[in-house]
Amino acid sequence: MLDMIRTLLFVLVLVTLVLSVYFSFRYRRHTDPKQRGVYAARMNICMGLMLVFISITQLFFFSDTNMRRIFGTVCLLLGFFNLFSGIRNLNYFNRYKA
Repeated sequence: MLDMIRTLLFVLVLVTLVLSVYFSFRYRRHTDPKQRGVYAARMNICMGLMLVFISITQLFFFSDTNMRRIFGTVCLLLGFFNLFSGIRNLNYFNRYKA
């Protein structure tokens, strides 16, 4: 059961990494400022989720050291900040588009 959760978290990290890179390329290639904002917000959401998944992995599935706790906590805080700002910006640009 524990191995299945580790594998699932690893897959989720990879999926969010691929989506972050995809939205980053879309953001850089698009010329419309509204659409660029939507892609940047989606990239922030994916990056935030990826950081949260990494922090969960670091905090719960490896040996407990001070360095892992600090790294996991920093990743968790950065992930929640990215997730919050991405959702806020996505709501703003979706209202702006309509």
